Amino acid sequence: MQSKRWNAGRLALWLLPLGFLLAFYFFPLGKIAALSLSKWRQNGLTGWDWGLVGRTAGFTFYQAVLSTLLTLVVGMPAAYLFSRFRFRGKGFLRVASTLPFILPTVVVAAAFNALIGPHGWLNQGLMAAFQLAQPPIVIQNSLAAILLAHVFYNTSIVIRVVSTAWEGVDLRLENAARTLGASPARVFRQVTLPLIRPALISAFLLVFLFDFTSFGVILMLGGPQFSTLEVEIYIQTMQFLNLPLAGLLSLIQLVFCMGITALIIGTGRSLSVPVMPRGNQENLRKPKKAPEKLFVFIMSFFLVFLLVMPLIALVGQALIVSDQNGWHLSLQYFRQLFVNSRQSIFYVPPIDALRNSLLYALTASSLALGLGMLLAIATRASRILSRVLNWLVLLPLGTSAVTFGLGLYLAFGTGRTALRWYPLLIPLAHALIALPFVLNLIEPALNAIPANLKWAARTLGASPRAVWRRVELPIIWRSALTAFVYAFAISLGEFGATSFLTRPDIPTLPIAVYRYLNLPGSLNYGQAMAMSVILLAVCALSMFLVDRLQLPGWSDNTRKVQPDA
Repeated sequence: MQSKRWNAGRLALWLLPLGFLLAFYFFPLGKIAALSLSKWRQNGLTGWDWGLVGRTAGFTFYQAVLSTLLTLVVGMPAAYLFSRFRFRGKGFLRVASTLPFILPTVVVAAAFNALIGPHGWLNQGLMAAFQLAQPPIVIQNSLAAILLAHVFYNTSIVIRVVSTAWEGVDLRLENAARTLGASPARVFRQVTLPLIRPALISAFLLVFLFDFTSFGVILMLGGPQFSTLEVEIYIQTMQFLNLPLAGLLSLIQLVFCMGITALIIGTGRSLSVPVMPRGNQENLRKPKKAPEKLFVFIMSFFLVFLLVMPLIALVGQALIVSDQNGWHLSLQYFRQLFVNSRQSIFYVPPIDALRNSLLYALTASSLALGLGMLLAIATRASRILSRVLNWLVLLPLGTSAVTFGLGLYLAFGTGRTALRWYPLLIPLAHALIALPFVLNLIEPALNAIPANLKWAARTLGASPRAVWRRVELPIIWRSALTAFVYAFAISLGEFGATSFLTRPDIPTLPIAVYRYLNLPGSLNYGQAMAMSVILLAVCALSMFLVDRLQLPGWSDNTRKVQPDA
């Protein structure tokens, strides 16, 4: 009888997460559809600016394809480097290639601004060296800046997905082909490539999805002349208050994102990639021949320049101040985060934005962890139920953060109840975004527990609840803590949905960085850099904790990256 009650209670656990999805995911998306259809019924096809829709959708595809191809061009040699060679500094390079994977888009934009922007180190150095009055490198507000930032942001995805598969390729197959007279190019084309093709296709689709839904990078580095579906949804909502057109663009975005997600799932892959992959160490060797040593050196130098230099420039812009005495280290910009220098009654200190972000992240990660635990327990009751729930939880990953934010804004951010809902909307949105990643960490850990441990406890008289509390929970606590830290990092840096849901008096840190980057003056710019460094430090600490908490064999049961972005 007790066992039946426990099973009935376990089956009932899916009601709470399902109700959460219905209320805060399907209902907001339904509001977007209803808004667009109401305008459609009134004016038909003639009531829309189809020229704007076509240009926006066309550029979205164009920049996503270019960004994805460039990312593969950089990522494939890097994946080969990590999967085949053992060299000095590889650990540092692996960490350096991991960090961009979890960085908020505002930090990425700020880092490239600090390196190649008008006030960036590269321009400042060239102006000082050649006595120039104007910055010689004008890359900001250009397509090149967008592509460069996307390559920086998504190269780590190709490295993780492809190198993990490449490390698992049996070298005896390649050696046998060479023994039979095949050239290295032919071995790669006819032996290696077919074996890593599924991972390569998965990496291509994942990178394309993230580039297609890119928001913060294009908004801050592309300028007003470049508008993707994400950016145009934001502009039509926040600047022109044209909610019907924003709803139409959101529906178009949703259809394409769901299609891409279906392709990813259809290839037999998931939307998760390893944060810190650990492959087959037997396939690694030290470079011995001169071409191998040259390849390792050039590729390592290029990755350091691409992945590390923007972050070094960011930290330098926050710590180095220029005045009449020249350049010197100072914490001036960090101290200014606490000061209202203009004595404005509408001023919100950046340190308050950090406090808001931390509170939202703690709330969202706790909620996501609780719902993920309930889902993980519920999915063990039935295979069919497990598939349905996993599919439903994956749906937010196929929805852009901007579309999701607009839906929540339409559902709960307008009308008489708006003020009541606003403080809760941001952590609710962040929890939904993080929930698939939490479930993807906890469910495999639960399924990996040997059944004989649970049956032994039951034989000794333990109730199902006691088995959960004394056997299962002590085993999966590392995965649960990893999921919490991961959800915390996702929430802390989320920008797309938050840009719709935040209020001027309760900004998050990414929103504050974006505001300060758009304000004139070196002080505002320096404060934006200081806030970005704080975000960078917290994300780096989160990544370090995730790496330390992972257990052997569970290293590939994590993220993605939230398409924030």
